[in-house]
Amino acid sequence: MNIREDAADTATGIAAAVRAGRLTARRAVERALERIEAVDGRVGAYQHVRVFAALREADEVDRRPDRDRLPLAGVPVAVKDNLPVAGEPMRIGSAASDPAPQRADHPVVRRLRDAGAVVVGLTRVPELCVFGSTDSGYGTTHNPWNLSRTPGGSSGGSAAAVAAGTVPIALGNDGMGSIRIPAACCGLVGIKPGSGVVPSELGNGSWFGMAENGPMATTVADTAAMLAVLADRPDLAEPGDPGVLRIGVSARAPGAGLPVDRHWAAAVRETADLLREAGHVVADASPRYPAALPLTELARWSAGTEYDARVLADRRELEARTRRHAALGRAVLRLGLRDVGLSGWRAAAQRFFAGHDLLVTPTLAQPPIVAAAWSRRGWTANLLSNVRYAPFAAPWNLLGWPAMTVPAGLGPNGLPLGVQLVAAPGGESTLLAVAAQLERARPWPRTAPRAS
Repeated sequence: MNIREDAADTATGIAAAVRAGRLTARRAVERALERIEAVDGRVGAYQHVRVFAALREADEVDRRPDRDRLPLAGVPVAVKDNLPVAGEPMRIGSAASDPAPQRADHPVVRRLRDAGAVVVGLTRVPELCVFGSTDSGYGTTHNPWNLSRTPGGSSGGSAAAVAAGTVPIALGNDGMGSIRIPAACCGLVGIKPGSGVVPSELGNGSWFGMAENGPMATTVADTAAMLAVLADRPDLAEPGDPGVLRIGVSARAPGAGLPVDRHWAAAVRETADLLREAGHVVADASPRYPAALPLTELARWSAGTEYDARVLADRRELEARTRRHAALGRAVLRLGLRDVGLSGWRAAAQRFFAGHDLLVTPTLAQPPIVAAAWSRRGWTANLLSNVRYAPFAAPWNLLGWPAMTVPAGLGPNGLPLGVQLVAAPGGESTLLAVAAQLERARPWPRTAPRAS
């Protein structure tokens, strides 16, 4: 397959064509369904494909009298299978979930539909969206860039769907890096907005406010257009000029004993050079990560899993790794350790951002791990593999601050590289603006050449 660079395949390109009458929503959805049929047998991105429902809903978009004003008119979108879609089961990667169809759309799904998007399918997740690879009893999702590698997690199905070219945009969510990690694995743009920007309402308490819904796309323009719809903020749709920013760059992992692959570290240095050329003030600088930060993350991560397990139809059906993770969470809650170390990390981050407008880090510390049945492996193996390859994202979930990943070329193994951009609260527009500068300076292939 040739790498698909045609602007007509972007969400903004499809929407413009449908608004202008050059393309019907039905044809846009038919093309997506054809692509899913052609490639998803190898990739395994989808839990469920809504063939007839999607075509019916596309026809409804074509009949809408306001079609010429819809920001996502006729755009096929995939939705992560932990978000309610009316009429469809929400399995959350678990046999312990309720198989009954959902009665109503999640608010962000409703916003996408109101904007003219058409949900073509639900994408796979690891059980309860806990781990950083996407496999469960329902199957293993593979990275379209290299089918032997994971697309990351927990929004790995959404990332694989976009990277394989089946849809131009997908809806994910991020409680410990679950948008940024798979987006980086698959060479995509993905943003975790700050607290309160987009409705969350995820699971049983949104992992104590750490989890946020957000877009995954192949271009910054598509990411911005989707985020504007999800946030009901039209001002976010067009990335502007960020001005001159004070940018700190760091390849130091936020935990002791976590080596960073030299190619991911080099991507940060090369990005720093591009940002200097763009006129920003760039210097090496790292936040003072507290020694207890990994314990803070583990406490919140496991306690959030326990909360989600409490509302399952039958938690006895949980995988062994998830049961153990939830059991740790019960102990954390019983001992009152849910917020251990959090205030110290918040103070350290605030000190860093008093002198910086933006932080740039690698998105991952190591290349994506193998695509395997991690759901049948032990809890310790899952924990260690996740922490070693993806430690950079979770600190910012603890604070509820906005962060995103942007592609940064390809490594020698042919897999994408990526850098994480972090801003203080309210910095979503700054992140998008800087990402657009990087996209212009260092364009990236939009989809994986090996998906077919």
